[in-house]
Amino acid sequence: MRTFKTILTVLCAVIVAGCADKKKNVAVIEVSGDSLAVDSTVYGRCGEGTAMHTLELVTDKGDTVVYTLEGIDTCSNVQGGLFIGDRIAVIGERVQGLNEEMFAKKVINLTSLLGTWSSLDKKFEIAEGGTVVSNTGEPKPYTEWKILNGKLVLTPDTFDIYSLGPDSLYLENNDGIYGYKRMQKRVVTINDVKDAQ
Repeated sequence: MRTFKTILTVLCAVIVAGCADKKKNVAVIEVSGDSLAVDSTVYGRCGEGTAMHTLELVTDKGDTVVYTLEGIDTCSNVQGGLFIGDRIAVIGERVQGLNEEMFAKKVINLTSLLGTWSSLDKKFEIAEGGTVVSNTGEPKPYTEWKILNGKLVLTPDTFDIYSLGPDSLYLENNDGIYGYKRMQKRVVTINDVKDAQ
């Protein structure tokens, strides 16, 4: 079994290396446990050249990629907004009808995703570095998070981001749609301390 995994990993690496001629399509192979997953997501920061119909992404590798947000008959699925400097995850593809431009099929603002989210029965914090802080009394507490091919993996579950706004998050999987609201950190002021006395 171990030999099979090694051969499969080497084969995937050869395929990825053979695709190196294609511009800006970066694939990362992740091996975790018994599963092998290829992530087609490109990560970076929202650049200053971002406009209403285009996204300028300064990738983690230092490249600048410009994605169009409108296709021939479709618009990009942008979740969390586009703000210069925010960390962004993009699933893109090269479209022939768009003069070979890159089209952003799905855009997730990772900076907007960070924070504490709660519903009637769940409360968790999506933190930087892939960690999730959640109530340990829950039957299946989330422990880690990542984006994999445009989906949010909250270990042990995988979701589509149905909607991400400034104060709301809707996640969808085969069991349904789950809604969460953003918990605001309460700032204690001197007046609060005086009122408590």
